[in-house]
Amino acid sequence: MSGMYLAYDYPLLSVFWSMLLFFLWIMWFVLLFRVVVDIFRDDDLSGWGKAGWLVFAIVLPFLGVFVYVIARGKNMGRREVAQARSQQEAFDSYIRETAQGGGGPSSSVDELARLSEIRARGDISDEEFRRAKEQVLTRH
Repeated sequence: MSGMYLAYDYPLLSVFWSMLLFFLWIMWFVLLFRVVVDIFRDDDLSGWGKAGWLVFAIVLPFLGVFVYVIARGKNMGRREVAQARSQQEAFDSYIRETAQGGGGPSSSVDELARLSEIRARGDISDEEFRRAKEQVLTRH
């Protein structure tokens, strides 16, 4: 009875080549998806231009992707950086608006609380407090 040793049937160099091919296969799909996303992201291309590049990249994937990267690859990075920058600016403005209260209901509550504190200290009369309260409530 002879034992079956699968490790001996698949030497270390074959494992290396298999892993390399698998890695290249994954990288190919990453590149293909990045090209397709860049085709749709590019505002300079017309609809027919986008359709042409997309058909070229899908029908002849290797040739289409390589030609796209050679012809338009320099601007792919610029478009990606521009989109990342616009997303960061939108996020920053959202954070700024949220931190400042955004003029929502919480800011009117804060103003009313401050007015109440000022009245409690005796700095304004009840009539002044009522007028200020009406102004705050009509503004919001």
